Amino acid sequence: MKKFMFLLAGLLILPTLALAEDAPVSEMSYILNTFSFLVMGILVMWMAAGFGMLESGLVRSKNVATICLKNISLFGIAGILFYLIGYNLMYAGVDGGFIGSLGVWGADDAAAAAGDYSAGYSASSDWFFQMVFCGAACSVVSGCVAERVKLWSFLAFCVVLCGVIYPIQGSWGWGGGWLAEMGFSDYAGSTIVHSVGGWAALTGAIILGARKGKYSKSGQVNPLPGSNIPLATLGTFILWMGWYGFNGGSVLALGDAASVIEMSNVMVNTNMAACGGMIAAMIMVQVLYKKVDVTMALNGALAGLVSITAGPATPSLGAATLIGAVGGVLAVLAVPFFDKLKIDDVVGALSVHLVCGIWGTMAVPFTDGEASFVTQFVGVIATAVFVVIATSIVWLALKYTIGIRVSEEDEMLGCDSSEIGMEAYPDFQTVSIGGSSGISGYYSSPDSRP
Repeated sequence: MKKFMFLLAGLLILPTLALAEDAPVSEMSYILNTFSFLVMGILVMWMAAGFGMLESGLVRSKNVATICLKNISLFGIAGILFYLIGYNLMYAGVDGGFIGSLGVWGADDAAAAAGDYSAGYSASSDWFFQMVFCGAACSVVSGCVAERVKLWSFLAFCVVLCGVIYPIQGSWGWGGGWLAEMGFSDYAGSTIVHSVGGWAALTGAIILGARKGKYSKSGQVNPLPGSNIPLATLGTFILWMGWYGFNGGSVLALGDAASVIEMSNVMVNTNMAACGGMIAAMIMVQVLYKKVDVTMALNGALAGLVSITAGPATPSLGAATLIGAVGGVLAVLAVPFFDKLKIDDVVGALSVHLVCGIWGTMAVPFTDGEASFVTQFVGVIATAVFVVIATSIVWLALKYTIGIRVSEEDEMLGCDSSEIGMEAYPDFQTVSIGGSSGISGYYSSPDSRP
């Protein structure tokens, strides 16, 4: 009888214990999810430094200070515009449609403060994580149009891209819009982030035109080497590291074992895709040109990272490596393709972010049985059409109002001197020798300043 009474008491007490444990478990999940958003968001923000260092190393020394200024100021613009208009356009009331709502974003955590953790994470942590992705899309444009675009014209373009263009197309897939209803799959943004930046860069590069001296009338391509390969290499390592937050944070959870396992797989696949892209690019360059170009190796790693971003959760390690390797090969082939079209891309952003963004999105169904090639293609084309038309309108409006390109004289002098009046390397001065245009007409000489 005593044993029966103890058993009955235990049965009565167990539900109470379970309820008592539910609250702290739920709260812990809320805390871990929020923590993941914040830490992964910081890693994605760190990518802004990577873009800045990569681009600083790949532009000529007379434009380095300007590219540094552009990269930090565009991040400030992304934050302000995503707060004022972007977040709500992307996520508020999309409901299967084409656009969210207008309005300034504001955090609402009243329910969580009262003990209801059903939201899953704090509102501000979600906003922060989404905002840094917006900044990343804008950074893609910066390097492509470098060395000849006006500072304030470029920043004006960033206002529209961050506040309107990026959020609207993002609402289609990530905000619960019409592409999401169709089943479009873009895990961390091969299309929604990277190809959007790529399309915006493409229209800008075409409307701006090439740098002076890049292409001769005979069709010859004249290399204009960057200023600092070690800096570009550092930028690539920073981007590689930040990508763990970019893709890993896109699990959008850390509060249970399944999410932790998925995040682990995503991060490892992200790493292997970068490895595959880099090695494949190096081999491809060796075969084609008989020498390995370090900048191609750097962009090969980034190409692999962009390629895996649309679907990093489902591939095996081998498949992830192959997806990245294909991206690395495509990036190498795309560089001469754009040069043949006389589209001047200073840092290879089109080859990496546009070409591999498309490839990565279309590769998702190879490893994810729930994705459809047709739906993926629809998403790629719809995004391309919208972004090309929208960004072309903005670039042309700026061109015929305030202008978008520095004068030929200012371009030869360098944007550092002409645009901001500050040199990145003050102990060296750009000097003309012979009056020819392009890098062949300049050299950097220490202590040559008057």
